[in-house]
Amino acid sequence: MFRFANPQYLWLLLAVPALVALYALAARGRRKRLARFGHPGILEELMPEVSTGRVAFKFILFCIAVTLLVLAAARPQFGSKLREEKAQGIEMMLTIDVSNSMLAEDFQPNRLERTKYAIGKLFEGLQQDRVGLVVFAGEPKVQLPITSDYRMARAFARRIDPSLVSVQGTAIGKALEQALLSFSGDTEESHGRVIILITDGENHDDDAIAVAERAAQMGVKIFTIGIGTPEGAPIQIGGEFIKDETGEMVVSKLNEEMLAKIADITGGAYVRSSKQSIGLDEIVKAINEMEQTELSMVRFEEFNEQYQYLLIAALVLLLLEFLVLDRRNPLLAHLNIFREK
Repeated sequence: MFRFANPQYLWLLLAVPALVALYALAARGRRKRLARFGHPGILEELMPEVSTGRVAFKFILFCIAVTLLVLAAARPQFGSKLREEKAQGIEMMLTIDVSNSMLAEDFQPNRLERTKYAIGKLFEGLQQDRVGLVVFAGEPKVQLPITSDYRMARAFARRIDPSLVSVQGTAIGKALEQALLSFSGDTEESHGRVIILITDGENHDDDAIAVAERAAQMGVKIFTIGIGTPEGAPIQIGGEFIKDETGEMVVSKLNEEMLAKIADITGGAYVRSSKQSIGLDEIVKAINEMEQTELSMVRFEEFNEQYQYLLIAALVLLLLEFLVLDRRNPLLAHLNIFREK
């Protein structure tokens, strides 16, 4: 595929035929003025150092150079390519609770929407790190494999919804296990790998502490963020509040004890969300102080620039135009390598 990044500059090519027209008018006027003094053939013999061919050649070089400069300014681009870069960074798996309890409205508009907003802001500030998304309820699901494409990450974060996981519940252990399996195999070092767990901490289905101990043995730190309040809030779905088997309204409360223990086991940190901040800023500060590892990043570049080749060619032609003299060199005029002896 071919395109010009700045096609508006192509209008400047109209200057080339204008220059040609001006040159033709000037040459015509010059011939008329010389004709007043005598026959052109006689005048040419009287002025052997004058070369109209050199002037025309210099003008052609100049016009071609101007054309190439205009095309270079328009930035021609071909095809697409992938570029691999090496950088120091962190591999970060965000593990997000999407169970129904995250719809509680002790955070406005609810816990999950506040989390999605904070994740979007986090991705905007990343530069050299890799990120991935795991969502979970009763079962985990990889929403986004580990990547350095932050634009894609923001798009996937906006789509986080309880409907992504059909099995309800809160299986934090399974989610952490899935996150551990989702890191890339590009590096052998584990010190540059972290999991950020965002949940209300209500774990009903498995032993998350055992998974945290395994993560600690692998050198993976888990940072936990508790979103919710100890007092809790009812869960509203489709305008109706969820009730238990006895008909009582279900109230989802924050379980800080387990989240703090998971973070402590792995050498991470626990942050409790507030109405002003989810807590990702504090987590990111702690992550930035960690030892980083070398990451190989493949960046997609939609188009490959070609203007530099046109620019070099234009500069060469301008240099040649400058070196070519308007007149014949009188010292070399008597030389003729094709003359028969």
